[in-house]
Amino acid sequence: MRLALIGVGLIGGSAAAAFRAAGVVTDVIGFDLDPAAAARGVSVGVLDRAAASVAEALLDAELILLAVPVGAMPAALAEVALYAPPFAVISDVGSTKVSVIEAARVALSANSSFSFRRFVPAHPIAGGELPGVEHADSALFRGKRLITTPVADTHAEALARVEALWHAAGAEVIRMDADEHDAIFAAVSHLPHLLSFALVAQIAGERDGERKLGFAGAGFRDFTRIAAASPVMWRDVALANRTALSAELRGYRALLDDLQRAVDEADAVRLMQVFDLASRTRRGGRVKAGDGE
Repeated sequence: MRLALIGVGLIGGSAAAAFRAAGVVTDVIGFDLDPAAAARGVSVGVLDRAAASVAEALLDAELILLAVPVGAMPAALAEVALYAPPFAVISDVGSTKVSVIEAARVALSANSSFSFRRFVPAHPIAGGELPGVEHADSALFRGKRLITTPVADTHAEALARVEALWHAAGAEVIRMDADEHDAIFAAVSHLPHLLSFALVAQIAGERDGERKLGFAGAGFRDFTRIAAASPVMWRDVALANRTALSAELRGYRALLDDLQRAVDEADAVRLMQVFDLASRTRRGGRVKAGDGE
């Protein structure tokens, strides 16, 4: 199968490497708005060739994988709609699904209603600390979850093909409604990233921030590991899923206000209630450590 990878970064590059390692993809052509990223994809063996344009990348492609920030999806889909072969399957790896599905419906239906039916929205629940195709890992998705969010229009054969690719890459495939997907990941992925970015930015912006950071231990490093992720990607995720994320953020702020009062008033009972609930939840195996992004 010939894969056209639009957006050459960590997740797209890892997907291409995983599909190749599984023997389900033999030819990978990549395009990125940053030619240096595509060139790095070739140098590390993720891409067979870097394309100079989307049109060139899509020539004879059987699978088109969009791995661009979700904010760039509408523009990318509009261009893909112009050049996608009618037999191709189109999918994505975006962290939000409602906005991406709507962008695909608008772009692909304007060109061909059949093309939109062959769009399969997907989200691999995996990631890494550092962005960039040079950090791509063919084993990134083994034992991780891959969520597809098909709609009524999604072509069954296209859905089956995409899910088979991710199965071959070692992922556990789960189908989910797009609205439910976005609500869940606002809570367990998008909010944690926002909080991690916020904590590091707060301390880094303080007059003695450098000195404080110099004394940070393992707990701080674990909590803020994801703040090293791509700012552009996570800015776009926050905006694309802003309704669900805003609701989660309001709930978290209310709890922080509650904890502020408990600290100010030396309310040991309330602190213990919150800490104990969190500790029992985390220790009780209800959080599947290592599956998130």
